[in-house]
Amino acid sequence: MQDTTQTLVGHLSSRDHAVCSAAQDALIALGPAAIDQLLPYTLDRSSGSPRRSVQFVIGRMGDEVLPRLREIRSEGPGRLRGSALEMLVELGGVDALDERDRRAVERLVRIKILDERPVETPSESGRWLAFPADRLDDAVAALGLHDVRPATSVIGVAAATRAADSLEFRDADGEKHRAYRVFITPEFSGWRLLFGNSFLDELGGTNLADKVSEQAGEAHFYAIDTYHSSQLWWLSRDGHVVRGRSTYGEPEFVGDPLPFELEYMEGEDDPFADPYFVEKYAKGVTDADMAADALSVMPGPMPESTTHGHGWLATTHAEAPNSRFKGALPI
Repeated sequence: MQDTTQTLVGHLSSRDHAVCSAAQDALIALGPAAIDQLLPYTLDRSSGSPRRSVQFVIGRMGDEVLPRLREIRSEGPGRLRGSALEMLVELGGVDALDERDRRAVERLVRIKILDERPVETPSESGRWLAFPADRLDDAVAALGLHDVRPATSVIGVAAATRAADSLEFRDADGEKHRAYRVFITPEFSGWRLLFGNSFLDELGGTNLADKVSEQAGEAHFYAIDTYHSSQLWWLSRDGHVVRGRSTYGEPEFVGDPLPFELEYMEGEDDPFADPYFVEKYAKGVTDADMAADALSVMPGPMPESTTHGHGWLATTHAEAPNSRFKGALPI
Protein backbone atom coordinates (compact mmCIF):
# COMPACT_ATOMS: atom_id res chain seq x y z
CA MET A 1 0.00 0.00 0.00
CA GLN A 2 2.75 2.45 0.95
CA ASP A 3 4.68 1.78 -2.26
CA THR A 4 1.52 2.19 -4.32
CA THR A 5 0.71 5.52 -2.65
CA GLN A 6 4.25 6.84 -3.16
CA THR A 7 4.16 5.87 -6.82
CA LEU A 8 0.84 7.58 -7.35
CA VAL A 9 2.03 10.73 -5.56
CA GLY A 10 5.03 10.79 -7.87
CA HIS A 11 2.68 10.72 -10.85
CA LEU A 12 0.91 13.86 -9.55
CA SER A 13 3.85 15.89 -10.86
CA SER A 14 3.68 14.37 -14.33
CA ARG A 15 3.43 16.80 -17.24
CA ASP A 16 1.17 14.28 -18.93
CA HIS A 17 -2.33 15.41 -17.94
CA ALA A 18 -3.78 11.92 -18.38
CA VAL A 19 -1.18 10.38 -16.05
CA CYS A 20 -1.66 13.10 -13.44
CA SER A 21 -5.45 12.84 -13.58
CA ALA A 22 -5.36 9.03 -13.30
CA ALA A 23 -3.10 9.29 -10.24
CA GLN A 24 -5.51 11.73 -8.59
CA ASP A 25 -8.47 9.43 -9.23
CA ALA A 26 -6.60 6.38 -7.91
CA LEU A 27 -5.56 8.17 -4.70
CA ILE A 28 -9.06 9.49 -4.12
CA ALA A 29 -10.40 5.95 -4.54
CA LEU A 30 -8.07 4.76 -1.74
CA GLY A 31 -9.79 7.19 0.62
CA PRO A 32 -9.02 7.06 4.35
CA ALA A 33 -6.66 4.12 3.87
CA ALA A 34 -4.14 6.45 2.19
CA ILE A 35 -4.36 9.37 4.62
CA ASP A 36 -1.43 8.32 6.82
CA GLN A 37 0.83 8.10 3.77
CA LEU A 38 -0.42 11.37 2.23
CA LEU A 39 -0.24 13.68 5.24
CA PRO A 40 3.59 13.83 5.38
CA TYR A 41 3.61 15.35 1.90
CA THR A 42 1.46 18.25 3.13
CA LEU A 43 4.33 19.26 5.42
CA ASP A 44 6.90 19.37 2.61
CA ARG A 45 7.38 23.00 1.56
CA SER A 46 10.52 22.39 -0.50
CA SER A 47 10.79 23.40 -4.13
CA GLY A 48 9.10 20.87 -6.39
CA SER A 49 7.09 19.37 -3.53
CA PRO A 50 3.74 17.75 -4.47
CA ARG A 51 2.24 19.39 -1.35
CA ARG A 52 -0.52 21.32 -3.08
CA SER A 53 -1.46 18.41 -5.33
CA VAL A 54 -1.75 16.13 -2.30
CA GLN A 55 -3.85 18.70 -0.44
CA PHE A 56 -6.12 18.86 -3.48
CA VAL A 57 -6.48 15.07 -3.49
CA ILE A 58 -7.33 14.96 0.23
CA GLY A 59 -9.84 17.74 -0.36
CA ARG A 60 -11.50 15.67 -3.06
CA MET A 61 -11.86 12.78 -0.61
CA GLY A 62 -14.22 14.97 1.41
CA ASP A 63 -16.04 14.06 4.59
CA GLU A 64 -15.13 10.36 4.45
CA VAL A 65 -11.61 11.09 5.69
CA LEU A 66 -12.67 13.29 8.63
CA PRO A 67 -12.94 10.39 11.12
CA ARG A 68 -9.38 9.23 10.38
CA LEU A 69 -8.05 12.77 10.64
CA ARG A 70 -9.73 13.10 14.05
CA GLU A 71 -8.17 9.82 15.15
CA ILE A 72 -4.73 11.13 14.23
CA ARG A 73 -5.39 14.32 16.20
CA SER A 74 -6.29 12.35 19.31
CA GLU A 75 -4.09 9.26 19.05
CA GLY A 76 -1.19 10.17 16.76
CA PRO A 77 1.26 9.55 15.27
CA GLY A 78 2.48 12.84 16.73
CA ARG A 79 4.36 13.95 13.60
CA LEU A 80 1.06 14.03 11.68
CA ARG A 81 -1.10 15.81 14.25
CA GLY A 82 -0.39 19.33 12.93
CA SER A 83 -1.15 18.38 9.35
CA ALA A 84 -4.31 16.56 10.41
CA LEU A 85 -5.51 19.70 12.19
CA GLU A 86 -4.94 21.84 9.09
CA MET A 87 -6.74 19.38 6.81
CA LEU A 88 -9.67 19.05 9.24
CA VAL A 89 -10.27 22.81 9.09
CA GLU A 90 -9.65 22.85 5.34
CA LEU A 91 -12.31 20.19 4.75
CA GLY A 92 -14.90 21.01 7.39
CA GLY A 93 -14.11 24.36 8.98
CA VAL A 94 -13.76 24.75 12.74
CA ASP A 95 -16.95 22.67 13.09
CA ALA A 96 -14.83 19.64 12.13
CA LEU A 97 -12.67 20.01 15.26
CA ASP A 98 -13.36 18.49 18.64
CA GLU A 99 -13.93 20.73 21.64
CA ARG A 100 -10.33 20.53 22.83
CA ASP A 101 -8.93 21.69 19.49
CA ARG A 102 -11.49 24.48 19.23
CA ARG A 103 -10.49 25.82 22.63
CA ALA A 104 -6.82 25.60 21.68
CA VAL A 105 -7.37 27.60 18.49
CA GLU A 106 -9.41 30.24 20.33
CA ARG A 107 -6.73 30.52 23.02
CA LEU A 108 -4.00 30.99 20.40
CA VAL A 109 -6.03 33.76 18.71
CA ARG A 110 -6.45 35.57 22.04
CA ILE A 111 -2.70 35.39 22.63
CA LYS A 112 -1.80 36.61 19.14
CA ILE A 113 -4.21 39.55 19.37
CA LEU A 114 -2.32 40.97 22.34
CA ASP A 115 0.88 41.71 20.42
CA GLU A 116 -0.26 42.09 16.81
CA ARG A 117 1.60 45.29 16.01
CA PRO A 118 2.13 46.74 13.54
CA VAL A 119 -1.04 45.84 11.65
CA GLU A 120 -1.12 45.62 7.87
CA THR A 121 -4.33 45.77 5.87
CA PRO A 122 -4.56 44.82 2.18
CA SER A 123 -4.40 47.76 -0.21
CA GLU A 124 -4.53 45.19 -3.01
CA SER A 125 -7.96 43.87 -2.02
CA GLY A 126 -9.46 46.66 -4.08
CA ARG A 127 -12.60 47.50 -2.06
CA TRP A 128 -13.48 48.35 1.50
CA LEU A 129 -15.93 50.22 3.72
CA ALA A 130 -14.85 52.78 6.31
CA PHE A 131 -16.87 54.06 9.28
CA PRO A 132 -16.14 55.91 12.55
CA ALA A 133 -14.39 53.57 14.99
CA ASP A 134 -16.61 54.58 17.91
CA ARG A 135 -19.73 53.50 15.99
CA LEU A 136 -18.78 49.81 15.73
CA ASP A 137 -22.00 48.57 17.35
CA ASP A 138 -24.09 50.72 15.02
CA ALA A 139 -22.27 49.39 11.95
CA VAL A 140 -22.70 45.78 13.13
CA ALA A 141 -26.42 46.36 13.65
CA ALA A 142 -26.87 48.12 10.31
CA LEU A 143 -25.22 45.28 8.41
CA GLY A 144 -26.99 42.57 10.39
CA LEU A 145 -23.77 40.83 11.39
CA HIS A 146 -23.64 37.72 13.59
CA ASP A 147 -21.05 35.69 15.47
CA VAL A 148 -18.86 38.78 15.86
CA ARG A 149 -15.66 37.43 17.40
CA PRO A 150 -12.14 38.79 18.05
CA ALA A 151 -9.63 38.00 15.30
CA THR A 152 -6.11 38.90 14.34
CA SER A 153 -5.79 40.96 11.19
CA VAL A 154 -3.87 38.10 9.58
CA ILE A 155 -6.86 35.79 10.09
CA GLY A 156 -9.43 38.41 9.16
CA VAL A 157 -7.80 39.57 5.95
CA ALA A 158 -7.32 35.98 4.75
CA ALA A 159 -10.90 35.04 5.66
CA ALA A 160 -12.53 38.02 3.95
CA THR A 161 -10.34 38.51 0.88
CA ARG A 162 -8.54 35.27 0.03
CA ALA A 163 -10.39 32.26 1.47
CA ALA A 164 -13.95 31.17 0.69
CA ASP A 165 -15.88 34.15 2.06
CA SER A 166 -19.42 33.04 1.19
CA LEU A 167 -21.43 29.86 1.45
CA GLU A 168 -24.86 28.57 0.52
CA PHE A 169 -26.88 26.64 3.09
CA ARG A 170 -30.44 25.62 3.91
CA ASP A 171 -32.11 26.64 7.13
CA ALA A 172 -34.25 24.42 9.34
CA ASP A 173 -37.21 24.95 7.00
CA GLY A 174 -35.22 23.93 3.93
CA GLU A 175 -35.00 27.47 2.54
CA LYS A 176 -31.77 28.30 0.73
CA HIS A 177 -29.61 31.23 1.91
CA ARG A 178 -26.22 32.73 1.14
CA ALA A 179 -24.05 33.93 4.01
CA TYR A 180 -20.93 36.09 3.83
CA ARG A 181 -17.90 36.44 6.07
CA VAL A 182 -16.42 39.89 6.73
CA PHE A 183 -13.54 41.35 8.71
CA ILE A 184 -13.65 44.61 10.66
CA THR A 185 -10.21 46.00 11.44
CA PRO A 186 -8.83 47.53 14.62
CA GLU A 187 -9.21 51.29 14.97
CA PHE A 188 -6.89 53.33 12.74
CA SER A 189 -6.82 57.08 13.42
CA GLY A 190 -10.46 57.02 14.50
CA TRP A 191 -11.70 54.77 11.69
CA ARG A 192 -12.42 51.09 11.18
CA LEU A 193 -12.34 49.38 7.79
CA LEU A 194 -14.50 46.49 6.68
CA PHE A 195 -13.25 43.93 4.16
CA GLY A 196 -15.31 41.22 2.50
CA ASN A 197 -14.92 40.83 -1.23
CA SER A 198 -18.03 38.76 -1.98
CA PHE A 199 -20.16 40.73 0.48
CA LEU A 200 -19.20 44.11 -1.00
CA ASP A 201 -19.39 42.90 -4.60
CA GLU A 202 -22.74 41.13 -4.41
CA LEU A 203 -24.61 43.50 -2.08
CA GLY A 204 -23.07 46.68 -3.49
CA GLY A 205 -20.54 48.75 -1.59
CA THR A 206 -22.31 52.07 -2.17
CA ASN A 207 -25.63 50.65 -0.96
CA LEU A 208 -23.93 49.27 2.14
CA ALA A 209 -22.25 52.62 2.84
CA ASP A 210 -25.64 54.34 2.70
CA LYS A 211 -27.07 51.70 5.02
CA VAL A 212 -24.27 51.93 7.59
CA SER A 213 -24.40 55.72 7.61
CA GLU A 214 -28.07 55.62 8.61
CA GLN A 215 -27.03 54.29 12.03
CA ALA A 216 -23.34 55.19 12.28
CA GLY A 217 -23.74 58.75 10.99
CA GLU A 218 -21.14 58.42 8.25
CA ALA A 219 -19.65 55.69 6.07
CA HIS A 220 -17.47 55.51 2.98
CA PHE A 221 -16.94 52.96 0.22
CA TYR A 222 -13.80 52.78 -1.88
CA ALA A 223 -13.01 50.55 -4.86
CA ILE A 224 -9.89 50.37 -7.00
CA ASP A 225 -10.01 48.03 -10.00
CA THR A 226 -6.63 48.19 -11.74
CA TYR A 227 -7.65 45.54 -14.31
CA HIS A 228 -10.47 47.72 -15.66
CA SER A 229 -8.73 51.04 -14.86
CA SER A 230 -11.69 51.92 -12.66
CA GLN A 231 -11.92 53.80 -9.37
CA LEU A 232 -14.85 54.66 -7.15
CA TRP A 233 -15.25 56.53 -3.89
CA TRP A 234 -18.46 57.29 -2.02
CA LEU A 235 -19.23 59.28 1.11
CA SER A 236 -22.61 58.83 2.82
CA ARG A 237 -24.04 60.65 5.82
CA ASP A 238 -27.29 59.82 7.61
CA GLY A 239 -28.32 57.37 4.91
CA HIS A 240 -27.69 59.60 1.87
CA VAL A 241 -24.79 60.12 -0.48
CA VAL A 242 -22.99 63.44 0.03
CA ARG A 243 -20.33 63.02 -2.62
CA GLY A 244 -19.29 60.23 -4.91
CA ARG A 245 -17.28 59.55 -8.01
CA SER A 246 -17.11 56.52 -10.33
CA THR A 247 -14.96 56.16 -13.45
CA TYR A 248 -17.83 54.75 -15.48
CA GLY A 249 -20.67 56.37 -13.56
CA GLU A 250 -23.40 58.36 -15.26
CA PRO A 251 -22.92 61.00 -14.07
CA GLU A 252 -19.28 60.58 -13.15
CA PHE A 253 -19.66 62.74 -10.00
CA VAL A 254 -22.59 63.11 -7.63
CA GLY A 255 -22.94 65.78 -4.96
CA ASP A 256 -20.96 68.97 -4.51
CA PRO A 257 -17.13 69.02 -4.28
CA LEU A 258 -15.76 68.56 -0.78
CA PRO A 259 -13.27 71.01 0.77
CA PHE A 260 -10.29 68.70 0.22
CA GLU A 261 -11.06 68.61 -3.53
CA LEU A 262 -10.93 72.36 -3.99
CA GLU A 263 -7.14 72.59 -3.81
CA TYR A 264 -6.94 70.27 -6.82
CA MET A 265 -9.73 71.99 -8.72
CA GLU A 266 -8.30 75.48 -8.15
CA GLY A 267 -5.35 74.62 -10.37
CA GLU A 268 -7.66 75.50 -13.25
CA ASP A 269 -6.90 79.17 -12.62
CA ASP A 270 -3.12 78.67 -12.31
CA PRO A 271 -1.33 79.59 -15.58
CA PHE A 272 1.63 77.44 -14.55
CA ALA A 273 -0.38 74.32 -13.69
CA ASP A 274 0.16 71.10 -15.62
CA PRO A 275 -2.68 70.90 -18.20
CA TYR A 276 -3.03 67.15 -17.61
CA PHE A 277 -3.85 67.61 -13.92
CA VAL A 278 -6.03 70.65 -14.60
CA GLU A 279 -8.18 68.52 -16.89
CA LYS A 280 -8.11 65.47 -14.59
CA TYR A 281 -9.32 67.35 -11.52
CA ALA A 282 -11.55 69.90 -13.22
CA LYS A 283 -14.68 68.31 -11.72
CA GLY A 284 -13.14 66.94 -8.53
CA VAL A 285 -10.84 64.23 -7.18
CA THR A 286 -10.94 61.10 -9.28
CA ASP A 287 -8.65 58.80 -7.29
CA ALA A 288 -10.09 56.62 -4.52
CA ASP A 289 -6.77 56.45 -2.65
CA MET A 290 -6.54 60.26 -2.55
CA ALA A 291 -10.10 60.46 -1.24
CA ALA A 292 -9.41 57.78 1.38
CA ASP A 293 -6.31 59.63 2.59
CA ALA A 294 -8.29 62.85 2.94
CA LEU A 295 -11.52 61.43 4.39
CA SER A 296 -10.49 58.41 6.48
CA VAL A 297 -7.48 56.10 6.05
CA MET A 298 -5.93 54.23 3.14
CA PRO A 299 -5.31 50.48 3.68
CA GLY A 300 -1.73 49.28 4.00
CA PRO A 301 0.80 49.21 6.85
CA MET A 302 -0.70 51.08 9.79
CA PRO A 303 1.45 53.05 12.29
CA GLU A 304 1.42 51.50 15.74
CA SER A 305 0.84 54.92 17.30
CA THR A 306 -2.54 55.32 15.57
CA THR A 307 -3.71 51.70 15.92
CA HIS A 308 -5.98 50.72 18.80
CA GLY A 309 -7.79 47.55 19.80
CA HIS A 310 -8.21 44.47 17.66
CA GLY A 311 -10.22 43.27 14.70
CA TRP A 312 -13.47 41.31 14.49
CA LEU A 313 -14.56 38.46 12.23
CA ALA A 314 -18.29 38.17 11.56
CA THR A 315 -20.87 36.59 9.27
CA THR A 316 -24.12 37.84 7.82
CA HIS A 317 -26.46 35.07 8.98
CA ALA A 318 -27.21 33.68 12.43
CA GLU A 319 -27.35 30.10 11.12
CA ALA A 320 -23.96 30.38 9.40
CA PRO A 321 -21.38 31.16 12.11
CA ASN A 322 -17.69 31.50 11.31
CA SER A 323 -17.12 27.86 12.22
CA ARG A 324 -19.12 26.70 9.20
CA PHE A 325 -16.80 28.33 6.69
CA LYS A 326 -14.27 25.85 5.34
CA GLY A 327 -10.58 26.48 4.82
CA ALA A 328 -7.54 26.71 7.09
CA LEU A 329 -6.54 30.30 7.91
CA PRO A 330 -3.19 31.69 9.08
CA ILE A 331 -3.19 33.12 12.61
